[in-house]
Amino acid sequence: MQKPVTTVIDQESCIGCGLCVEVCPAKTITILHNKAVVTGTYSMACGHCEAVCPVDAIRVEALEHPFTLATATIDSRWLPHGEYDTGQLVRLMLSRRSCRNYIDREIDRTLLEDLVKIGTTAPSGTNSQVWTFTVLSNRKEVYTVGEQIGRFFHGLNRLAEKPLLRFFAKMFGRDALEKYYRSYFQTVQEGLLLWNRDGVDTLFHGAAAAILVGGKKSAGTPMEDALLASQNIMLAAHSLGLGSCMIGFAVEAIKRDKQIRKILQIPDDEAVYTVIALGYPAEKYAKTALRKKIIPRYPLSE
Repeated sequence: MQKPVTTVIDQESCIGCGLCVEVCPAKTITILHNKAVVTGTYSMACGHCEAVCPVDAIRVEALEHPFTLATATIDSRWLPHGEYDTGQLVRLMLSRRSCRNYIDREIDRTLLEDLVKIGTTAPSGTNSQVWTFTVLSNRKEVYTVGEQIGRFFHGLNRLAEKPLLRFFAKMFGRDALEKYYRSYFQTVQEGLLLWNRDGVDTLFHGAAAAILVGGKKSAGTPMEDALLASQNIMLAAHSLGLGSCMIGFAVEAIKRDKQIRKILQIPDDEAVYTVIALGYPAEKYAKTALRKKIIPRYPLSE
């Protein structure tokens, strides 16, 4: 995805070292007469040139200066490869679990805004950075959307419970309804019963807020971009004292129900790929998570 060039180089400060040329993936910069000069017609706006310049002669105007958070102080010095404690990084990753029990406490909006900003530190295809973030900032908003999602699945279950409808759908090569019935019908039915009869939130689990991560469909890899941003958000949420849980049922409902998309003001050229429930956890663990053993494949090795 090509972007307008917003790179500005201070000719008086530039020492002509050429480091910016070496790291620029779009070949936007050239050394002319021993000075770095913008000669390209497009840019990825990655900021590599600005970050590598030893004399602060380059600025990419499209980027936010400085990158700050309200809830944490950021050290803007680049962390060299190999100079972080890998054990502590993995500890954070293994400590983050899907949380389904929350205390009754709202989340300050500045914290939610910081989580969104942290999400944007993830990589994206061709550095497109066309994520979208829709925030449900309090329990009332989460409950309202939860009700709409419940209505969607109530209607879907009414269709799925009809054997003839499932049969004819399968006859026309559309086995999705049958697969849904086999895999999810009973679980959804029980969840709807608890919601309608007892007011038990089996979808968002009582979360105080939610962040919907999406992307423009025109992006090269919108789903992958959204998932990477979501991982950053959930790890940061844990570090900030919050629990998180990805809500797959909500993603499917938003994808298929125009009324929900209208309520959330999701335009047609955008898709939501993850819904992250957030809240202060009512859970405490003694150990980090375990994972199934994985055996890598080495197809070209002897």
